[in-house]
Amino acid sequence: MKYREFSNLGWKVSEIGIGCWAIGSEWGDVSENDAKDALYASLDNGINFFDTADVYGDGRSEKIIGEVLKNTKEKIYVATKAGRRLNPHNADGYNLKNIESFIDRSLINLGVEVIDLVQLHCPPSEICGKKETYEMMDEIVKKGKINYYGVSVEKVSEALDAIKYPNVKSIQIIFNVFRQKPSEIFFKEAKKNNVAIIARVPLASGLLTGKMNSQSSFPENDHRNYNINGDAFDVGETFSGINFAKGLEAVEELKKIKPSDFSLTDLSLKWILSHPEVTVVIPGAKNKIQAELNVKASELNEINSIKDNIKEIYNKYFKKDIHSNW
Repeated sequence: MKYREFSNLGWKVSEIGIGCWAIGSEWGDVSENDAKDALYASLDNGINFFDTADVYGDGRSEKIIGEVLKNTKEKIYVATKAGRRLNPHNADGYNLKNIESFIDRSLINLGVEVIDLVQLHCPPSEICGKKETYEMMDEIVKKGKINYYGVSVEKVSEALDAIKYPNVKSIQIIFNVFRQKPSEIFFKEAKKNNVAIIARVPLASGLLTGKMNSQSSFPENDHRNYNINGDAFDVGETFSGINFAKGLEAVEELKKIKPSDFSLTDLSLKWILSHPEVTVVIPGAKNKIQAELNVKASELNEINSIKDNIKEIYNKYFKKDIHSNW
């Protein structure tokens, strides 16, 4: 496993982390044993960055991580999120009382005295550009409940607004072969401001594993079933917001150009890691096998010779339809 600097914090984080949404909820049923096996397998393979949120399984994901933290001496950087417990989820709810209460709950769930990193969880766009937002987060840092904070965003414009504030240490954003816009402007600005980039939805909800087909179906409690049109939350979180059938066509083209010793998962993760501005990519895993497969890309050869081909596939299938959406 290779490691990268996380902002200017002195953290050396594994360039592949684990996204812990799936072990909480909304990806079908995942047993607690399978969830823990995925986390321990990640640790065994050099991963030291866990990303979660207070709403993943209403705290289930955080609690499972907390159990693992109790049973390991390894240093694990835990990044959770706050804000999506608001109901209704609107800008007025982003105040010190609410956000601090959510963080207090996460401290209990994780079983820690201080949280490494708390990210505002895809807040309304106006929140990302308000100085009061970050004054609030600075206050929570001063109280010793969190070490640092960042913002998880849906849109590039939100990311650019957030990184204007010097204590924002990270931005989490969707970035994958099918969602390439962040690399055009945002990456350069993030590097200039020494802001870490956490790349989420790297496998486009599983499409970029190459294991799906037109007959693929998903359980009722899986967002790939109920959020296909964005009925529950931003459609970009499900299959990256692309047309599923087009995605399958693009996958077949990617299979033709990938190196013979790469799986499509390897190619998809290595492509993200080929962007030096990315600090950590966070594929999810529901069990030990998936966790072990996710880490392989770190040690594989670079793919610079086919990056132009990958760009062409994006331009052909997706740029016109989605590039301006996020």
